[in-house]
Amino acid sequence: MGSGENALVQAHYGVNPKPAYPLFARRMGAQGEVLLRVRVQQDGSVAAVELVRSSGFTLLDESATRTVRDSWWFIPARLDGVAIESWVEIPIKFVLAGS
Repeated sequence: MGSGENALVQAHYGVNPKPAYPLFARRMGAQGEVLLRVRVQQDGSVAAVELVRSSGFTLLDESATRTVRDSWWFIPARLDGVAIESWVEIPIKFVLAGS
């Protein structure tokens, strides 16, 4: 195999909006990290979002999932310079200021 043949470049995410920190979750002092598995289409849009690891708080998990599914865009993975569909794992942290 020559240099660069079958080169695979993983999908990347750039500047995307942070998920909203639900007010009730803030009041409860809920914090944690959500791990999502995202299927990125060839055009960089999100095809599917799966919850890999919960933060322990449904409100935080739902906010992260909804934001990534509805508002995020990616730079798609490439194989030999051609955009391909791929999966990427995204950790999202919810941390209250001053904690």
